[in-house]
Amino acid sequence: MSYKQIKWMILFVPTLTVGLWEYVRHTLLMPYLSMEAGNFLTPVFVFLISMTLLSQLFYRLEQVQEELNKERAENAALAARDLLARELHDGIAQSLFLLSVKMDRAEARQKNTRERSDMEEMRKLVHEVNRYVRQAIANLRFPAQTDEKEYEDSIKSRIEHTAMEAFIHPDLVWTIPDQSFTAKEKVELLACIREALLNIQKHAHADRVWVTGSGNEDAWTVRIDDNGRGTELDPFQLKDRYGLRIMKERAQELKWRVDFISMPKGSRVEIRKGDEMT
Repeated sequence: MSYKQIKWMILFVPTLTVGLWEYVRHTLLMPYLSMEAGNFLTPVFVFLISMTLLSQLFYRLEQVQEELNKERAENAALAARDLLARELHDGIAQSLFLLSVKMDRAEARQKNTRERSDMEEMRKLVHEVNRYVRQAIANLRFPAQTDEKEYEDSIKSRIEHTAMEAFIHPDLVWTIPDQSFTAKEKVELLACIREALLNIQKHAHADRVWVTGSGNEDAWTVRIDDNGRGTELDPFQLKDRYGLRIMKERAQELKWRVDFISMPKGSRVEIRKGDEMT
């Protein structure tokens, strides 16, 4: 029942009830009910209706009003989060990207070994700050969910959103339950998947990508596969792969294992906690 319907019922129910009582009283009950008794019973009926039907209607009206207020507050919070995410993206994230490009050019002009080393450290710092900012943007756009099904959908949505940014459309299969991750682990795992997808977009030249997640709270495995050109070298050891190196360092802090596996056609980035039974 809508808010408007409840208000109209509160207005009309007492009126119609009293009108019906007075009609029955004057047409059918006059030989049996005195005027004084009828006048006494009228307010009694109004009181009983107010205590039963109207009290339920008022309670329902309060519930509807509370739901409306909650929805307005949630919409206002989402709008504020979206505005902050846009400001971060249009301001800090774009500035960091421009700074990274300029550092690439500056690094190409460096001849001194010490200066190159300092530039590499600066590039690593820029990449790490850029990663934090983009993760903050993703968290603002996709607020945390508490329900398991909602959480699974949220993880899938975040991965799909990240893939869209990298112009990738992965085949996604996700079966890891909500209780498998702490809040920090959710953030770090999504950052690792994002970095792996961006690396595929930049270097693999793949036309198909698969993201799979399976396991439970004690042990789980996430695999990001592609059918690109692959490489025999370990990209985590290459000096210019700052994003992947930072990703591995952050994962190791959580005692996760991150491996790059070269396959006959393509490659795989595997993030693992514990020893999942396969």
